[in-house]
Amino acid sequence: MISVYVLGKIEAGTENEVLSSLKNINQVRTASLTYGVYDLCIEALCKDLEDLDNFVVNVIRKVPGIKETTTLVASRSIHPPMGF
Repeated sequence: MISVYVLGKIEAGTENEVLSSLKNINQVRTASLTYGVYDLCIEALCKDLEDLDNFVVNVIRKVPGIKETTTLVASRSIHPPMGF
């Protein structure tokens, strides 16, 4: 499995619709609206590079309201326990 982060720029006023559209996409683990250069951060899992290509080009970029994407592929990850 490949862990990826897709950063996106969203058309103003479509934020809620974009976030709602991402709920039913299998590869999406989390999706967050963000402040700063990018409006959206998606954490996703893909089977391989072919699946990643399909996910970005044919799924994420087809969501109405998403104008631009930048994809980051994780090389290593840790998941520390969540303690507040």
